[in-house]
Amino acid sequence: MNHPPIVSHDAWQAARDALMVREKAHTRAGDALAAERRRLPMVRVRNDYVLQGGDGPVPFLDVFEGRRQLVVYHFMFPPGQTSPCLGCTHVAENLPRLEHLHARDVSLAMVSRAPVEELHAYRRRMGWTVPWYSSGDSGFAEEVNLSPYGADAFGLNVFLRVGDDVHRTYFTHGRGVESLGAVFSYMDLTPYGRQQEWEDSPPGWPQTETYAGWPARFDEYTADELAGRAVPHV
Repeated sequence: MNHPPIVSHDAWQAARDALMVREKAHTRAGDALAAERRRLPMVRVRNDYVLQGGDGPVPFLDVFEGRRQLVVYHFMFPPGQTSPCLGCTHVAENLPRLEHLHARDVSLAMVSRAPVEELHAYRRRMGWTVPWYSSGDSGFAEEVNLSPYGADAFGLNVFLRVGDDVHRTYFTHGRGVESLGAVFSYMDLTPYGRQQEWEDSPPGWPQTETYAGWPARFDEYTADELAGRAVPHV
């Protein structure tokens, strides 16, 4: 398999220092974007949706769990779907411990349109604890999921509660949700990256079809995949 050139320590340090200049600029650009995001206006949305939780109906205001800020990940799991979305599964596998968000007045939940019994059965299989609600036919997904691919597509909303009024402050979809996936961040630091064909990698780097078999559910990887033998060694 091809690999980066082998150089002296001084040459490596010089190349690393040059890249760090660009990395710091990228970090500052990200900080500037976050500052703009904090200054976005917001729009009022309905506060009377009723979702379904494991113990029954849950008014939308209760999804905030008494906090002012709420992040909702729209997990792609429509009614009648027999296999939940792998990409959304990957996102859920990378969600943080909720205590860290709760300590800063932020609640986090997932919402799908499939029946709550199916959602919680899958949640138990995966070992997740994040709250997961069914929006069913409440109209919630149709009205607040701004993805161009429809109400059952994945996306992420951020809401702010002022008293009993709820406002949307942010929405993203597509690659905009990648920041929720720590695995991608780790892979981007490695010499071979995510090993997918869309990446700009040197000739001879291992690459597979984008999202073909990876990421997968943690309990579905083969022994060869877990040993690193499933990626082509070219």
